[in-house]
Amino acid sequence: MTLYNKTFGIFDNGYFGYATIGILGQSCLGGIAAMAVLANGTSALQMFQLTLIVLISMLANTFILAQMKHKVVFNMLNASVIVNLILILLNHL
Repeated sequence: MTLYNKTFGIFDNGYFGYATIGILGQSCLGGIAAMAVLANGTSALQMFQLTLIVLISMLANTFILAQMKHKVVFNMLNASVIVNLILILLNHL
């Protein structure tokens, strides 16, 4: 059993609790990523990065609130965390 399948199984069993934590966690991470991007200025590149952060964070929250399939929500939360972490790292190097 892969790490992905095991983690999804845990997420699926406690969906409502993990979805709530997911909204809070990825929203905070999106805010941190936005702060990191804006700390480097307001050029077109930073505005594109900021748009990407807002888009992916809002999509993750929308998927949860729209009660989409658990696997779709899980994948979107993972995508949101990965994109936000990459942008945080890129803007702090």
